Amino acid sequence: MTPPRVPTSQASTGELIAQASDDISTLIRSEIQLAKQDLATSGKRLGVGAGLFGFAGTLALYGLGALVAAGIIGIAEALDAWLAALIVAGGLFVVAGIAALIGKARVSRVAKGPRERVESVKADVAAARPGGTS
Repeated sequence: MTPPRVPTSQASTGELIAQASDDISTLIRSEIQLAKQDLATSGKRLGVGAGLFGFAGTLALYGLGALVAAGIIGIAEALDAWLAALIVAGGLFVVAGIAALIGKARVSRVAKGPRERVESVKADVAAARPGGTS
């Protein structure tokens, strides 16, 4: 419990400094409390948004499955159903293989960067040591 405040016109310099310090502390605590509430609200919104993105991704995956099935059924009009399914599966494997090759190429390019950076840092350290070459 805080002691009663002395009116500003009657307060000494020490009392004014103490009151100002209390006011600043109260203000900071209030601001921190408001920030916590804002973060909690933002976190809830973020969680709901992420959940909806996950739901949308799941529905898109089911939609892709339906398109694959439609492709199989469409090809099955001209060929046997097993052959239509085999053709669509082969096409999917080709697309997956191309995506894997592109992904591998991008990952291997990224992996070179840190190695070059490590070598550069080693060279800098060696040059900074006494007797190192510049």
